[in-house]
Amino acid sequence: MTLNNIEIIDSLVSIGAVKFGEFILKSGVKSPIYIDLRITISFPKLLNQIADALVKLSADLTFDKIAGIPYTALPIATAFSLLSGKPMIYSRKEKKAYGTSNQIEGIWKPGETVLIIDDLITNGESKFETFSLFEKAGLIIKDTIVLIDRKQGGSERLEKEGYRLFSIISISEILERMKETNQISEFDYNKVKQFLLAANV
Repeated sequence: MTLNNIEIIDSLVSIGAVKFGEFILKSGVKSPIYIDLRITISFPKLLNQIADALVKLSADLTFDKIAGIPYTALPIATAFSLLSGKPMIYSRKEKKAYGTSNQIEGIWKPGETVLIIDDLITNGESKFETFSLFEKAGLIIKDTIVLIDRKQGGSERLEKEGYRLFSIISISEILERMKETNQISEFDYNKVKQFLLAANV
């Protein structure tokens, strides 16, 4: 794990983005850990650091546009666009019933390759919803980059369908760093470890 990754983890912990308890994820799974990356919009230095790490992660990838998945990844993708100079588009959750009636916002044309950006991945479901919308419009999707991989089958599911996933840090790395710095109880540490093991059986 790089020094930059450690700094990102420490910052996420310090702002209270890593929470323990009982949480229902979008996938419907009950989880003892929740990573709330929505609050990073209130910490511009951290948001910039995350975007910078993602820009470096994508250095060897080929793409024409970037697209953040609504809503959490939109600020991250915007910061990425500003740092990299890559133009951004995004898909609306529902088609506009007024104005231009666009479901994909921004300037694009069929045949362009879009790099998908998201905050994290669990089982990959939200990614496929976005892939489908863009591909129906004639855009090409090959790669997705995320800050955190929860290691709950999402990466494998994307790979099975022909897509690649790249992540900065894993949920296990967050756990180990918090244990190393005494910022997690033994109870929470063991509970999350058991949860992750069960999720990967």
